[in-house]
Amino acid sequence: MLHRIVTGVMMACAVLAAQAQEDTTPPQNAQLQRQEIAKGEPARWSRADSTSAEQARTLRKEIGAALAEARRACQQGPASERHACLQDAQQTYKDDMAKVPQLMAQK
Repeated sequence: MLHRIVTGVMMACAVLAAQAQEDTTPPQNAQLQRQEIAKGEPARWSRADSTSAEQARTLRKEIGAALAEARRACQQGPASERHACLQDAQQTYKDDMAKVPQLMAQK
């Protein structure tokens, strides 16, 4: 019971913190996140990736999500800086993806 209360409070705080910051989450993702949070904490949040393939997949997924957030932030920025911002975001994505094998080897 206490675990559920703590989890609920933590999720509520996370939602409030996310709303307080400039939101770069695409609307369709935000809607899916709200639906998931309403159902409670998914089991995958507390279950670690057990294989290196799962860890690599999660890492690539996080890198892709960071690219999506960066692109959205670029679109919200000044038009004169947009092209350079998008190029920087894409280059960061490529660099991060190239580092995945090195990061996996360190684990």
